[in-house]
Amino acid sequence: MSGPSPVPVLMYHAVTETPAPAVRELSVTPRAFTGQLAVLADRGFTPLTTAALAAAWRDGGPLPAKPVLITFDDGYEGVHRYALPALVRHGFPATLFVTTGWLRGPYGTGGGPNTMLDWDQVRRLAAAGVEIGGHSHRHPPLDGLTDDRLRREVLRCKEIVTAETGAAPESFAYPYGHSSRRVRQLVRGLGFRQALAVRNALADRRQGPYALARLTVRRGTGPEEFARLVEGRGISRAFARDRALTKGYAVVRRTRQAARRLRPDGRRDPEDDN
Repeated sequence: MSGPSPVPVLMYHAVTETPAPAVRELSVTPRAFTGQLAVLADRGFTPLTTAALAAAWRDGGPLPAKPVLITFDDGYEGVHRYALPALVRHGFPATLFVTTGWLRGPYGTGGGPNTMLDWDQVRRLAAAGVEIGGHSHRHPPLDGLTDDRLRREVLRCKEIVTAETGAAPESFAYPYGHSSRRVRQLVRGLGFRQALAVRNALADRRQGPYALARLTVRRGTGPEEFARLVEGRGISRAFARDRALTKGYAVVRRTRQAARRLRPDGRRDPEDDN
């Protein structure tokens, strides 16, 4: 008997008319986002939270005929200003993965690439049915960190989300989509029940609950391409360039990590002091 069908998990970042240069390519306009939700509604898709999908796959529970996930990374202010009203109009849930050090408020470390949410807005999103997940504290590539800093990044994020929302986050998204067996074990050990990568592919139960794939939605994702992506058509062609770049950067990351492990002076990694 065949297993559950793969599920499109959409990865958004900023929703804004005027993105900062650093996030322009990974932003969508409010009008485009509203149109994309209309495509999902018109084609009979049923959005779920990350936690709901993972629980169904974990427990063998039922899923709607055409499930889809709407996820947002980092915590941009436009998710509250523009995306939330559109989600509410359709009655669609979503998942927001927050980089806690980038959000405005008492834990801010600076570095957010655009206008970010504050914690009151995060709580309003949660009250409206948006699942709040973790995305680290400062948004570094987790697979390049020492064990101590890796633990601090993930645990600090979880502690802040729990304190500010009153609920411990169940879901996690790896910054830049980068993880490793060590990272996944740490995320699981700290109590997260599922985690998302990128990979620009459909999510499949066989990927395991800590390496679920997502599809990047960009400023240049037009209505026809969006429809093809959520229906699982033309994905390899749409993301061919991304996959080539990802493979090249993976080689660079592995080389840098090996160099750090082999440092002859035994000095502390300066990043551990951040």
